[in-house]
Amino acid sequence: MVQLSLPDSSKLDLNETITARQLAEKIGPQLARDALAVRIDGQIRDLSATLDRDAEVEILTFNNNPDESLDLLRHSCAHVMAQALCTLFPETQLVYGPTVENGFYYDIDLERPITPDDFPAIEAEMARIIAADLPFYRYEMEFDDGMKKLQAEGNPYKIENAQRAQGQKLSFYTTGKPPQDRGFEDLCRGPHIPATGRIGAFKVMSVAGAYFHGDAREKMLQRIYGTAFPDKTQLQQYLHQVEEAKKRDHRHLGKQLDLFSFQEEGPGFAFLHPRGMIVWNEMVEYWRNIHKEWKYKEIRTPIILNQTLWHQSGHWDNYKENMYFTQIDQVDYAVKPMNCPGGCLVYKSRPHSYRELPMRVAELGLVHRHEPSGVLHGLLRVRQFTQDDAHIYCTPNQIQQEVIGVMELSFEIYRAFGLTDIRLELCTMPKKHIGIEEDWNQATDALKGALAAKTVDYVLRPGDGAFYGPKIDFHVRDCLLRSWQLGTIQLDFSMPERFDMTYTDRDNTQKRPVMIHRAILGSLERFLGILVEHYAGAFPLWLSPEHARVLPISQKSNNYADLVFQRLQQANLRCNIDKADDKINAKIMRAHQDKVPFMLIIGPAEQKNNSLTVRIRSQKEQLKIKIDEFIDVARRMIDQRSNELSLTSSPGE
Repeated sequence: MVQLSLPDSSKLDLNETITARQLAEKIGPQLARDALAVRIDGQIRDLSATLDRDAEVEILTFNNNPDESLDLLRHSCAHVMAQALCTLFPETQLVYGPTVENGFYYDIDLERPITPDDFPAIEAEMARIIAADLPFYRYEMEFDDGMKKLQAEGNPYKIENAQRAQGQKLSFYTTGKPPQDRGFEDLCRGPHIPATGRIGAFKVMSVAGAYFHGDAREKMLQRIYGTAFPDKTQLQQYLHQVEEAKKRDHRHLGKQLDLFSFQEEGPGFAFLHPRGMIVWNEMVEYWRNIHKEWKYKEIRTPIILNQTLWHQSGHWDNYKENMYFTQIDQVDYAVKPMNCPGGCLVYKSRPHSYRELPMRVAELGLVHRHEPSGVLHGLLRVRQFTQDDAHIYCTPNQIQQEVIGVMELSFEIYRAFGLTDIRLELCTMPKKHIGIEEDWNQATDALKGALAAKTVDYVLRPGDGAFYGPKIDFHVRDCLLRSWQLGTIQLDFSMPERFDMTYTDRDNTQKRPVMIHRAILGSLERFLGILVEHYAGAFPLWLSPEHARVLPISQKSNNYADLVFQRLQQANLRCNIDKADDKINAKIMRAHQDKVPFMLIIGPAEQKNNSLTVRIRSQKEQLKIKIDEFIDVARRMIDQRSNELSLTSSPGE
């Protein structure tokens, strides 16, 4: 007899072996119609999977598992796109086609370039495959037999992909026909949805070049991107979002607003301009102030450290392919990719008592990581960036309260920047890790306890933890509902052991502290890029490179404009004055293009009344206001870090 545990805590006893699809049919016809896949003891499988042992079982649908179901749908749509490409261009060699955020791609080797002109034909062939409602069939082969099959077919990419599964069974999927009838076939781990007809709406989005495995020494492939959704409405909403995102592209706005640039002399290294530094410095000032409130102490550690340190920390074995190296006096050094080993050395520089714990130590640390040139993307993917890092050293019984504190601090910081749609993920032990499983379990339980104490919802991501400990990741949605992974809280029992870190406990014995790694903004460069896109360059007043611009109507008003300009500067308002010999509408247009929050129009009437006519960014209405009143309102908005842009005065006469 097989006993299945269902999500509602009920048990189902079976006297026979059935498939997951048959289980869905037993539970009810609606579930059978909606079923896409099954989760068996935490592992997602096809509905064809047999249930032949006691297990926890959950049927996945869009109603109860929207994120995982969407990922399955997109993975299956990538398979359909691969079939369409092979049908239209028989010489295509398939490489691999994973899902990515907002869609999927498939890498192919094809001498003929794919262009946007080919997209309609590809989409038409995909539509034909989907309309045929072809079932996906999975079959497995022993590793050696599967390799022989692949070698006979002669696709070098699939052979290399399969070699990564050395000793394991290889799985293949066919579309439309069972394996013995040789339908379209692809090497694939799966799982897939039951049939192509379950793909609701899709679109081929773009094509780009990509090296095999991201290695510039390998052949350049063609990467074809697509997306898919359960229905046309969701697809249309996404396509609208894409068009809006193009208008907000931080690379374009960064150039338009003179915030930053990238130069050929430093690919992947951002050059911040004076206006960009203003935004940067405001971010940093706020970060420092709030960390003081939360009892953090700031440190600074070197960028280059001896290579032996990175062996000791474990980064050499787990991260060296992403690091830069150098020599000093014939001694090997590494440029730090992370701040934590330097923080450990600071901790070890003197003895510590339990009375000092928890110790909260923060660092705006400049780190360097090697990223392939093909993935560099403005400020969002760079090779040099500043982490708003912090490490908390505490006792085991302080973990939960400290993790709760980091969550509360994170929520407060995100709200200050106008980001309020936040989702948490708990990521557990990956295959490649350091430390013993007992410590991992203890750390994971501590994070679960903190999440439960805060009663926040979270998604469990098995196997997605850092190599040294489990973590909580913060995913924040911007105004276009795009999700960005920003903050992280990572528990680490291993680093204190590796660095022999101790504190003297109440009983005068030496104990190991627990180390909590945490970042909130993540990379300041990346966060700046996110803010540019979130606000479309129209920053809140406190972050704006320019608070106000004085716009004299004519040269006759220049003297009064100079007086206003001086008053604003004395009040520590960032302002400029536009004395160009242009009409006032042209000056207003320039200020709008520069996203200036307040445009202060100066003419004879304003001079006579010692007032200003204020035009607010993105508004047509104009308000008359006294200079002192404007300064008071503007300063209050800045000091309170308000994300709203308005004046409380009523329109003047």
